[in-house]
Amino acid sequence: MASDHKPDTLGVRAGGIRSDFQEHSEALVLSTSFVYKSAAEAARKFANEEPGYIYSRFTNPTVTMFQDRLAALEGAEACVATSTGMAAVATTVFGLLKAGDHMIAARGVFGTVVPLFDQILSKFNVETTWVDPRDADAWVKAVRPNTKLFFVESPSNPALEIADIAALATLAKKSGAILAVDNAVCSPALQQPIKFGADLVIHSATKYLDGQGRVLAGAIAGRKDLVSGPLYQFVRTAGPAISPFNAWVCLKGMETLGIRMQAQSANALEVARWLEAHKGVQRVIYPGLKSHPQHALAKRQQSAGGAVLSFVARGGREAAWKIIDAVKLISITANFGDVKSTICHPATTTHARLTPAEREAAGIGEGMIRLAVGLENPADVCADLERGLS
Repeated sequence: MASDHKPDTLGVRAGGIRSDFQEHSEALVLSTSFVYKSAAEAARKFANEEPGYIYSRFTNPTVTMFQDRLAALEGAEACVATSTGMAAVATTVFGLLKAGDHMIAARGVFGTVVPLFDQILSKFNVETTWVDPRDADAWVKAVRPNTKLFFVESPSNPALEIADIAALATLAKKSGAILAVDNAVCSPALQQPIKFGADLVIHSATKYLDGQGRVLAGAIAGRKDLVSGPLYQFVRTAGPAISPFNAWVCLKGMETLGIRMQAQSANALEVARWLEAHKGVQRVIYPGLKSHPQHALAKRQQSAGGAVLSFVARGGREAAWKIIDAVKLISITANFGDVKSTICHPATTTHARLTPAEREAAGIGEGMIRLAVGLENPADVCADLERGLS
């Protein structure tokens, strides 16, 4: 597939592999292992002297198609898939860092990332410094001689803070560090961090790449020397592999990624504007609104505001829970990325494992509600929210 094709074309056509049957729809290869014509051929493939498929933990045709399509959409040199988004994060840090290394991570990342870095990674003598993703000086001051990785989620979940990816890429390069950007909230349909200098892009493919809340999946795309080197070797050895079926579902999901993200972003903007005018709402946080403090930066980096927004209810947790409990159309669930709108209270769900101080530092208050807008008519979403807001 030519690299100059537009993203919508890449989402439908990139990464296709046809078998001798010449199937039009990409094949789902549900095979654990692959057969060799001789012992010598098997030896060559295991020694990486000859290309080919060996064992589905680390080589599978359907997984290859998923990886190649995502790499094309992100403008990456290579991609390796994992079982979940958190597996992709874990593969990144354990594949790249060693005892004595230091990393800088942005506050406001997905809640489970915090204990992974602070409680598990620290056992291996890897230290993490947490900084405000928007504070350029904080990143500069946090750099040490042993800093090897910058980790940021932009937009962040659920505070929707925007990091200046290009500025971080420049600092990372100057510091001899790798910049990894979690792109799960936007997806490559709305943002390609590699264009701004990121070395790696991390995905919870469970979200918008699948798009319908069906499977768990993750991926890391970026520089070939990193992805096809230590990250691929970690997946091969440690085994956080994606199943071929889940890879196939995400592969087919990417065919409609562009049109879904544009439609859901348009719906989210309409809902955000309605919420911003509502007397029961203290504040709306959405990159597509001019009121967002980093609206101009978001416009430079993203082609649309995205499908996720957060808003703060007047009255703290009691008011937030009242709004959530009153919905009848919107699904009360902690996942996002679905064509069905979802709603949750981050402080007591996705980020409940953080301390109150950590949540406050990440901008997650008791009155905050995260809303991921789907493909329903936005008027119906607003009417559903009105039940608890009125």
